[in-house]
Amino acid sequence: MSKTMTPSRPYLVRALNEWILDNNCTPYVLVDATLQGVQVPQEYVNNGQIVLNISPGAVKDLFIDDAGISFSARFGGVPMSVFVPVVAILAIYARENGQGMVFGSEAGAPDPDDMPPPPPVKPEPPKGDGKPSLKVVK
Repeated sequence: MSKTMTPSRPYLVRALNEWILDNNCTPYVLVDATLQGVQVPQEYVNNGQIVLNISPGAVKDLFIDDAGISFSARFGGVPMSVFVPVVAILAIYARENGQGMVFGSEAGAPDPDDMPPPPPVKPEPPKGDGKPSLKVVK
């Protein structure tokens, strides 16, 4: 008899976020913005996806639980509350080197074969203006 387990994605997102931060890198989350319940600024969505910088300098009140990721941030200077359900998280990775994880199919998650592939990750040189910001990675 097999026991049904809860999805592993929220646990992995929390652990990878901590790992990326512990290595002094910037955690980026790739989101399927077409799924129900996703609350992100639609003007920054590209091909149904958005990349969010969830580093402490870019967001306020980051909370990752079994339901998803929530935080407050400014997009183009406009404050917004963001919520991403767990099933809409396609990947979490470090901006600086692309290390992280792309999520496959699991119970309660959309089938990755039905989704467009994530955009290629290009490391960006650090910017020295000192202002936190969220940036769409194409």
